[in-house]
Amino acid sequence: MSDSGLPVAAANGTKLSKISEAVIRIAGNSQDGIQAIGGFLARLAGRSEQEVMTFMTIPSTISGGPSLFQVRIGSGEVLSAGDDADVLLCFYEHSYLANAGALKKGGIVLYDSDHMEPNPEWETLYRHIGVPISSLTIEAVGGTGKDKGKNIYALGLVAKMFHLDVPKLTRLIEERFTGKDPTVVQNALGCFHAGYGHELQHLFESFAFNTVDKGGRNQVVMGGNEAIAYGLLAAGVRFGAGYPITPWSDIMELLRRELPKYGGTFVQCEDEIAAVSMAIGASYAGRVAVTGSSGPGVSLKTEALGWASMAEMPLVIIDVQRGGPSTGMPTNVEQSDLNIACFGGHGDSPRVVLAPCSVEDCFYTAIEAVNIARKYSTPVILLTDQGIATRIEAFPAPDLEKICQDIGPDFTAVADHKPYDLAAVDGITRHLAPGTRVASGKYPVVTGLEHDELGHPSGSPTLHMLMTAKRRNKYKKLASELPTPQIYGAPEGEILLVGWGSVLGPLREAVQQARAAGEAISAVHIRHLHPLPNGLDNIFAGFRHVLVVELNDEGFYGYGQLAGILRARFCDPKIRGITKTDGLPWKVREILDRARATAGSNANSTLPA
Repeated sequence: MSDSGLPVAAANGTKLSKISEAVIRIAGNSQDGIQAIGGFLARLAGRSEQEVMTFMTIPSTISGGPSLFQVRIGSGEVLSAGDDADVLLCFYEHSYLANAGALKKGGIVLYDSDHMEPNPEWETLYRHIGVPISSLTIEAVGGTGKDKGKNIYALGLVAKMFHLDVPKLTRLIEERFTGKDPTVVQNALGCFHAGYGHELQHLFESFAFNTVDKGGRNQVVMGGNEAIAYGLLAAGVRFGAGYPITPWSDIMELLRRELPKYGGTFVQCEDEIAAVSMAIGASYAGRVAVTGSSGPGVSLKTEALGWASMAEMPLVIIDVQRGGPSTGMPTNVEQSDLNIACFGGHGDSPRVVLAPCSVEDCFYTAIEAVNIARKYSTPVILLTDQGIATRIEAFPAPDLEKICQDIGPDFTAVADHKPYDLAAVDGITRHLAPGTRVASGKYPVVTGLEHDELGHPSGSPTLHMLMTAKRRNKYKKLASELPTPQIYGAPEGEILLVGWGSVLGPLREAVQQARAAGEAISAVHIRHLHPLPNGLDNIFAGFRHVLVVELNDEGFYGYGQLAGILRARFCDPKIRGITKTDGLPWKVREILDRARATAGSNANSTLPA
């Protein structure tokens, strides 16, 4: 815990320390409501104008198993879920043994003494506080409450330890169980207040977060998948089709629930091929549609993606990456779908690939994906990952009155129309919505075959070269309009860390720590992955080492997938990779240790810091 200010005495005589941030790690089984505890803490932080970031792991098996949820709450900027925990709340011995190593020396272990005892060898390393959580939960709500209420009882203990806002937590609990039997809410509140009222033995110090004054800023608190779904709604998407797969299914379920409220429809299809084909058909009807999946499903969608590239059909495809290949590690994070997103499919079938870097960015990137798909008549893949999809963050509420847009079809009659006009500037053309009157009587067609300017199939070698160039040139035009990424840190130095997707926060925190230690390390984060924005070569020129930090395998040649794309683009051997495939997010110290080792002993530079 980051201490700030002098400790004072709490009402019960324990020392009360004011803190600027804390990392709380909750470990148990998937059936214990671990995510619920962390979710309540994260949402409370957002409603208290604090910064928050979470990280979770859940078992991939139906039978369940060990699970954890880590939440970092701070009065200042929070960029990652934290390398080490200040408090470990654990329900079982296996939870304790597996997670105690993630605790800072001197940290607190709050444990269910009904199910475990502390390791005597660790009692000098950590402060242990045992509470018979299971049996006390039964006392609070009866025999049925042991497995259904102990998480809320434990939430009360944490609230007591950190002097959290009880009225706000009470409202969150009431909101969480709205619509259920009233006894469910009563039992949950009974558990929470019983836990809050329990006197924690051997708690010689309690904590309170520093107050935050953000001028009454209105914050929203949500996960990455929620942000993408709401971004699509704000962008004007009114049709979606999909097939369930972890971790995309949350987006699918939210769209299925929300789209009808805005006159839209979501269809759960019989398979991935049907889903992408139905979405393409809906886009052809005049309004950009969405489909999505994770890696295995995207593999199945690639043939239809080739059709959409040839037909120049606007479409948004969400790929929430997980560990692969095959079914791999469906509940763990990985960034190994970049190559299939950029190049998957037969023939020259270019498409746009965007990667949001935070939960907030998920919302705005979804809107950007829809707008690029419309403007350039192209498939756009929004490449997020499990790390962003499942974590919770707080961010300023969007101005929906300015952001929300209507992308309904325009049926205004035209004199003539060529959807594949070779004379179009930069190759950018658009389809008319079916039913639009064309005065010339020359109505276009859409096909996956090579075609002339009206879409009629053609085997002309000349036309194929011209149309291939047309499809290519509009992406070059897009690249010229993309903003050059901003450098985080100095514009020149020893090491430049390059990242994408969920790596952003740990990358920036690594730069902060390194520069505070006098090291000339900076970072750049790339959101537009295909095509790449212009200007990256000028950024790379200012550094001796360009190290691409990503969550995939180093491959045959020692660097990951984005590093491979950058090396191919710039032919620069100083571009190297820092990768891992353990299914876990990057820790800040992992990045710094690997960067220093890769760059050699010259990480401390005489260049300006």
